[in-house]
Amino acid sequence: MRLFFLPISTRRTLIYCERIQESIAGKKPPITDRVTNFAADTWAKWEKAEKGWQKQLTEYGNRMLKRIPYEEWGLKSFPPATQKRLKEVDEGKHRLDCLYPGAFVKSSMVSEILRTLATERQTLHSRRMWTCIAWMPVTIPFQIVPVIPNIPFYYAVYRAWSHYRALYGGKLLQHIVEKNLVQATDSKTMDQIYAAGLINSSRQEPREAATPTEADIEKAVGEVVQRAQGGKEEVMLLQRLNGKLIAEAFKHPELEVEIERAVEQVEDAIRKAKEESKPEVQESKEVFEKSRTAEKIEDVRR
Repeated sequence: MRLFFLPISTRRTLIYCERIQESIAGKKPPITDRVTNFAADTWAKWEKAEKGWQKQLTEYGNRMLKRIPYEEWGLKSFPPATQKRLKEVDEGKHRLDCLYPGAFVKSSMVSEILRTLATERQTLHSRRMWTCIAWMPVTIPFQIVPVIPNIPFYYAVYRAWSHYRALYGGKLLQHIVEKNLVQATDSKTMDQIYAAGLINSSRQEPREAATPTEADIEKAVGEVVQRAQGGKEEVMLLQRLNGKLIAEAFKHPELEVEIERAVEQVEDAIRKAKEESKPEVQESKEVFEKSRTAEKIEDVRR
């Protein structure tokens, strides 16, 4: 397996696992892969519809999919931690070749960050998986019109499956990290693409510009360090334009969507954090909290 370790900002990282599909003559793919492929093909056909409920459903669905955290998408890219697969890891049959931009992250931090990403959301995914499963029987009566699928039911099924994959994908990553089976490799190609994205502001420019030199990369890193102010500020490292460039460089088209989604979510998070840190916002929050405290005290007196 090949893992792309992609720092989105100075505080957040996207991970994406590229699995090598082993094709055996005469053997069908696992049923989970067949169901997933069937669903993807059906969704793609509905997206191509000019009008109708299929078209509207895919439009609303794609908006909801964009809201799924990029961390979940990253963990879902790993195969689930089945007993058989964990045993194969223990036997040394599974290794993780991890590519990372060495100029923008220390090699000593890679394993620790991977461990954190693998474990920090396990409780959340477990809780939400069981919540979605609990909602499935409740949504069954929504099958009123035979022609239109039971959207609430299928959504609950999808989200339960998604949380399951993220949960057990994280468990597999955790197991691999704990067994020290991560082979981290400093990718000069990533360094160049990161630097090109920071230096240039549009997708066309870095594609046509000369390949960044070591001096250019050092300059880009220095600017990031300066803007971060010793860790006080969160600074973007990846730009949306990097998605296609990295996908093309490593011949993995799926990376473009993953990177663009992650960059958009992190940019929104940073923007919201800055807005909330403004003095007027902080002042309004303090006033609100004081008013609530006063109301509680008044209620106690009554």
